[in-house]
Amino acid sequence: MTRLFGTDGVRGLANKNLTAALALKLGAAAAQVLTKDRRSDERRPTAVIGRDPRASGEMLAAALSAGLAYAGVDVLRVGVLPTPGVAFLTKDYGAALGVVISASHNPMPDNGIKFFSAGGRKLPDSVEDEIEAAMAELSDQGPTGTGVGRIIEEAGDARQRYLAHLAESVTTDLSGIKVVVDAANGAASAVAPLAYEAAGAEVVAIFNQPDAYNINDNCGSTHIDKVQAAVLEHGADLGLAHDGDADRCLAVDAQGNVVDGDQIMAILAVGMKEDSDLRHNTLVATVMSNLGLKLAMQREGINMVETKVGDRYVLEELGRGGYSLGGEQSGHIVLPDFATTGDGTLSGLRIMARMASTGKSLAELASVMTVLPQVLINVPVSDKSAVLSDDAVVAAKTEAENELGDSGRVLLRPSGTEELFRVMVEAENKEQARKVAGRIAAVVAAV
Repeated sequence: MTRLFGTDGVRGLANKNLTAALALKLGAAAAQVLTKDRRSDERRPTAVIGRDPRASGEMLAAALSAGLAYAGVDVLRVGVLPTPGVAFLTKDYGAALGVVISASHNPMPDNGIKFFSAGGRKLPDSVEDEIEAAMAELSDQGPTGTGVGRIIEEAGDARQRYLAHLAESVTTDLSGIKVVVDAANGAASAVAPLAYEAAGAEVVAIFNQPDAYNINDNCGSTHIDKVQAAVLEHGADLGLAHDGDADRCLAVDAQGNVVDGDQIMAILAVGMKEDSDLRHNTLVATVMSNLGLKLAMQREGINMVETKVGDRYVLEELGRGGYSLGGEQSGHIVLPDFATTGDGTLSGLRIMARMASTGKSLAELASVMTVLPQVLINVPVSDKSAVLSDDAVVAAKTEAENELGDSGRVLLRPSGTEELFRVMVEAENKEQARKVAGRIAAVVAAV
């Protein structure tokens, strides 16, 4: 049986495989699992619900609210806010759980539902499995009378609470910095420009007019060319591009060059080390981070711990080791002293704060790391599990690693959602990376 929860909550095509009926059951089951230790006769537990602007979010929020209230949970609806904002408010309001309705960088017809436990933390697989099991055992009889949950529409101070939190997290004056912000017509359309302006930056906002249908539509972090062009047009010091739910941030320097998540981590890690804020002198990244990041950290005397792909694994390692910085190449940057999940707006503030405190341009700061050419080939396969143990694949990988030596890297891994096997090669030049990756991909395809 296929697992309902994926790598980041439950996602699907809204009103087809992600329906209001499913959302109602998810809400009721999540209430049962996530509030079982927070029930009392005096007070019903509370859930915070936020969403991105896509049209189906209204329907799914209504269904989730109904499921939660049916299970005896009060619902505080905070409207359109970034995913990290909902995580923060879950903790700030003292709620038993939080829910975000968003499909992140996916196109508008899709949507998703992800849960936070008390304190605004992502759920481990085991708890998601509990929720899925509870859905199959839901009673058709809920509490009655005063046991039924109440639904509070639009908590009036939610946005201001989140903005105040961002302002407290980064206190550096950003006056003199001109930034272009691409909000992807998403959840940060109002919040990100306000947060950057409040810190003193001059803001040019683009794609910040959501109409329920245009989220991620040829804009945002998956279409970085738009903010590149706008930076050059407006003569800005940098550009920042968010995704639909604003838990990630990619940057562009004044010349229009992309500064990806690896480079952002390098910039922040060096700054935090200088300020004695980089706990255990360690950065946490995934195996997909560019080899150039590891080489830069070695040169700067910073340790690097690698995890599986996925921000939840970065979060787990940050907690396990007590570290203070982690992230992904895609722009999920996690600063656990200030946020329980990746926060794109916070990342943008930290990048500009580093520019302001050093007086250096983003290009100068990013030069701490040299990005090695990287080639990724997705190979369709019939059995992902058989590839890594295949003798021919093992031999091809070993041969490639011997050829590349310390100046390159080979990573083979199955896709988490499709019948694909990913072949990633980094080398000193693009042509060598392409040649080696193609050679291994041909062997994988023959398995």
